[in-house]
Amino acid sequence: MHKNVSYWEQNVFIDHIDFAVIGSGIVGLNAALTRKEKYPNENVVVIERGPLPSGASTKNAGFACFGSISELVADMEQNGEQAMLELVKKRWEGLRRLREKLGDHKIDYHEHGGYELFYEDTEDYQKYKNQIPFFNDCLAEIIGTKEVFTEISDATKFGFGNNIRLIKNTVEGQLHPGKMMKTLLEKANKAGIQIYSGLTIDHIEEVGNKVLLQSNFFDLTTQKLLIATNGFTNRILPDLDLQPARNQVIITKPIPGLLLKGCFHYDQGYYYFRNVGDRILLGGARNKAPLEETTDIFGTTATIQNALMEFMQSTILPATAIEIDYKWSGILGVGASKSPIVKKLSNRIGMSIRLGGMGVAIGTLVGEEGSNLFD
Repeated sequence: MHKNVSYWEQNVFIDHIDFAVIGSGIVGLNAALTRKEKYPNENVVVIERGPLPSGASTKNAGFACFGSISELVADMEQNGEQAMLELVKKRWEGLRRLREKLGDHKIDYHEHGGYELFYEDTEDYQKYKNQIPFFNDCLAEIIGTKEVFTEISDATKFGFGNNIRLIKNTVEGQLHPGKMMKTLLEKANKAGIQIYSGLTIDHIEEVGNKVLLQSNFFDLTTQKLLIATNGFTNRILPDLDLQPARNQVIITKPIPGLLLKGCFHYDQGYYYFRNVGDRILLGGARNKAPLEETTDIFGTTATIQNALMEFMQSTILPATAIEIDYKWSGILGVGASKSPIVKKLSNRIGMSIRLGGMGVAIGTLVGEEGSNLFD
């Protein structure tokens, strides 16, 4: 169906698409760039339903991490040591590729370290502190250092109370998601990749030797299709081991004399916070309302906002008056497994989804692997 498409539009913008990607986030753009680098004469198109990347790529917290020590212990207990190490390796390699492709300056990358926060003398703190030598040993070959994790006994230098203990990830960094995506979009434009914003794909169907994509504005066809919509994928392909997970985020107005610097995790990563200059970004707490936050609809709720503010005022800045400047939400893609789904559905259709809340770390690699499905 043409849907009021002119001959000129059909001839130049819609016909003769060789490789299409649905989703212009970190996965989709890296997939498109990888394909264009290998096949420079192909017409590569990225389709995005929003005016900007709409899932989590421009709405995440900017943590360049591969997992806090409690997250890694949980992964190991659930899936075994080998699976945990393979996932860390993918995340670490993804971060390396991201930084190598875009450059630290372009994405405002800083390696201030990452810290997991515990209350002193709890069973959890003792459990994870005792795991430091094990993880330093088994991660040394992947990360390249024998001191990945270390104990920080004095947390007061960050402004915390005397009852707080920290386990530091020495190689964790932070970046600016907006600058990261802006740089990826610039690379895509320079490579000649067309990005169609505002198109919502309603139906996908293989017709003959092509894939038909029906959208809210016009229909188009492509030779190959990669779905890179992460937490929104069930709208196109139901019955996957994938659920959307909404994460709400707040960021304060500037705080004079802020001591906190770096990325911080609490409660197995369900709470996370960092400095953004002299502001604090805090997000998460979806475990306080898991059913309510299993959604792909953007928005904020009183339950989560209250939980975030209570944590901010009781633990992060207990004696400081703060004002919230921004609040927003992003949509993650999670499942029973934390491993991404990168596979073909047919000779013409593939998917690169389920980043498990680690899109910054693993997205570049997952995008490349999705493109390579069709080689």
